[in-house]
Order: sequence, then structure tokens, then C-alpha cells
Amino acid sequence: MTTASAVRAALKGQQIETPSWAYGNSGTRFKVFAQQGVPRDPFEKIADAAQVHAFTGVAPTVSLHIPWDKVADYAALAKHAADLGVRIGAINANVFQDDDYMLGSVTNPDPRIRRKAVDHLLECVDVMDGTGSRDLKLWFSDGTNYPGQDDIRARQDRLAEALAEVYARLTGEQRLILEYKFFEPAFYTTDVPDWGTAYAHCLKLGERAKVVVDTGHHAPGTNIEFIVAFLLREGKLGAFDFNSRFYADDDLMVGAADPFQLFRIMHEVVRGGGLDPASEVAFMLDQCHNIEPKIPGQIRSVMNVQEATAKALLVDADALAAAQRAGDVLGANAVLMDAYNTDVRALLAELRDEAGLAPDPMAAYARSGYAERIKAERVGGTQAGWGA
Repeated sequence: MTTASAVRAALKGQQIETPSWAYGNSGTRFKVFAQQGVPRDPFEKIADAAQVHAFTGVAPTVSLHIPWDKVADYAALAKHAADLGVRIGAINANVFQDDDYMLGSVTNPDPRIRRKAVDHLLECVDVMDGTGSRDLKLWFSDGTNYPGQDDIRARQDRLAEALAEVYARLTGEQRLILEYKFFEPAFYTTDVPDWGTAYAHCLKLGERAKVVVDTGHHAPGTNIEFIVAFLLREGKLGAFDFNSRFYADDDLMVGAADPFQLFRIMHEVVRGGGLDPASEVAFMLDQCHNIEPKIPGQIRSVMNVQEATAKALLVDADALAAAQRAGDVLGANAVLMDAYNTDVRALLAELRDEAGLAPDPMAAYARSGYAERIKAERVGGTQAGWGA
């Protein structure tokens, strides 16, 4: 059974990365509702991310998206982050918004466009060098809409070739982490549609290539915790993109749609050693806040992950194993449910208090006046966002 001190130590050591794009104007394919005080550049995005860390104590890194977060001096951006008490995390490439990529990026039948896409990925590795980032996160919208549109096998060959070139460019501890999505915007075939495809490519690349599990990128009914358990067992789980989905890739706050699923996922993370720093699993958020305030949306998401993690750590592993060995179906399920039904909010509030933080991050942020200040200060310029 996990001791109380071990639970507390694991929670104190937890780190959850927030995405720069969550602080800009973002939302649905149909409408993005602009909000006051939204950042106008990557420096202001990082300032907002630093607020999430200041009130939760467990969000010390922020992901960048290139070219959304392109700047002239990445070392200066990294220093700006450090001055605010945070660091630059994963670098996300964007090969899905240029007109050239209508028929794909790295899998496009046109070699000129494939070259353009790979050059952008290599540029992102240069950004990693400048920011000190460890992870290059890749998601491809590549695929086809109609049978016969392109050669399915040839597209896999092109994908493998591109990934190999980028992987060879990595140095030191840098990693390539590959995300999958089973549909959209390609509706007939998607070139990286599932964890198996991502796993196969990463396995061929080498030990510094791992899979990203986005919790919103699965068909209804998919057992995500099985995928997590399998990838952890194989040492190929690189990162999470936490969010919630009701129907498709909704990108809502993690734990909003199915908090029990988040708990089940975190139970497999705990069971598989994914909270151990040596596992190098990155716990990242990938969300867009269209109708809710940006910073509070991230704070609440971080808290939701903390709560699911705390409950997963409280699972009586010895009692669970004993029930499983005995074939006690209901007893084993009851062990999980006992942990899930435990109210861990007081425990997390106590840990924050011990760390010198306010026990309730949401209330503390509301009292801080930061939201009112940025609304008054961020006047003029162009707000960051998707522009949809």
C-alpha cells in the first residue's frame, strides 16, 4: 500500500505543462470569441502561463507553437520565461495551416512541398536549441478525403523518410514525440490515425522517439487507459495532451467530460511508473478556451489533473492485487472505486499551504487583480489567436 508520505511526495513533484495557445483567442471551427486582456505576443503568453504556475505551484513549463510563437531571439524569450519563474517546454510544429499543405505536408505527393514541411520541422529543432527545450512535438493533419486520391503506402514511406531526417537532427537529450488523431481534417485516410501507427514509426526511429496520447483524439468507446498501460510497458509513452471530449476533438478542460476516465488513466500512469521522473513522461495540456476565461481555465485544468493523480495514488495496490489474484471481480473494482470516491481537495489544499501557496488557486487568482490589470494594459496591437 502506498504510504501517506509517498503520496504527498509524488504530488509535490508533479509537473503539468500548459500550452501557449490556450492563452490566446481560440475556440471552434465556426467562431472564436475574442476576450479582453488576451496576449498580443509570446512574451505576454508566457507571462500568463507564469500566473498559472504562481497559483498552482506545479506548472513550471509552457509549450510553444511555431510559427504562432515565432520571435527574433529565442534565447531572450527563454530568459523572459526564467525571469518569471517558468521554462519553455515542448516545441510544437505547424504544418497544417499553410495553403501548400492542402494535400498534405510531409506526405504530400509534391516533393517541393514535402521539402518545405521538413525544413519547417528542422527549423523547430533550431528553436529547441535556442530555448533549451527537450521535446519536438509533431502532429500531422495529413491524409486523404477520397478513395484513390493518393497511394496509402507511399504516404507512409514519405512520412517515415521525413521523420528519419528530423530525428537524425536531434542532439543530446532532445526527443521527437509523435501525436496521432484518428480523423479530421482528413476524412478517408489519416496518415497517423492511431497509437499503433505512431508506435510503429517511433519504434523504427529509436529510443528518443515516443508517442503522445491526446485524450481527445480517439473514437468513442476507446479504452485510453489500455493504450497508456501498453505504451508505458514498452517505454514508449512520451507525453500526454490532456483535454476533454464529448463528441470529437473538443479540446475542453481536462476532466470536464469524464473525470472517472481521467482517474483511470492516471491509475495506469501510477501503476506503470509514469510519475517517476526517470520515465520522462510529459504531462501537458492541449486546450482552447472559447467561452471561459483563459487563465482560470488553465488553473482549473491543472487542479483537475492534480485531483485525479491524488486519487490514483490512493489506490490500495496490495488490496487490488490480492483481489485480482483471487478472482474477486467486485472486490477489485471496489478498491478502485474507494480511491476514486475519496475527496482529495483538502489534501491538495494542505500541500499548497505547506508550499506557501493559497489553498484555493482559483479564488487566489480572482483576488490577485491580474485579470483586471491585463485588460487595462493590453490595449492596441493584435491579439494572439487562430483568427477563425
